[in-house]
Amino acid sequence: MTESASDGASAGPRPPVPPRVLETLEGIQGLSERMDQMHGDLKDSMGMNASDLATLRMLVMRERAGQAVTAGEIARQLGISTASTTALIDRLVASGHAERVPHPQDRRARIVVLTEKARRDFFTHFGHRLAAMRAVAASYEDEQLALINDFLARLGEALRD
Repeated sequence: MTESASDGASAGPRPPVPPRVLETLEGIQGLSERMDQMHGDLKDSMGMNASDLATLRMLVMRERAGQAVTAGEIARQLGISTASTTALIDRLVASGHAERVPHPQDRRARIVVLTEKARRDFFTHFGHRLAAMRAVAASYEDEQLALINDFLARLGEALRD
């Protein structure tokens, strides 16, 4: 990522971007490319399309946070129609990766949850990469990780529409 490519169109000259900031942004771009490649490999090895895999990742993260996931939340997260979401969930249910179950607080509503098969398949195809990422994180001190976590959270917020 060059300085001019990262700035986009502007009305006038911008102050120079410090070299360490550019280096950091290039590192983020490189990580993003690796993550895209990893997700593509994971999608292919699990025989899924990108939306199906994105939904599984969403379910894994929300399950870890103790949050229920509705079909509407999947549609909003992926930016797809409710009809497409229904077809997506049907595929995940048919493949044994998800189930529709009653909502814990509203028995009239349904939520989508991971199955044990999904957890096993996800870990089989992603476990070695997760272990490698954990090893890298474990090589940092707690104070450094706190700073990294703050940076990543703030960067994530900056990218929200």
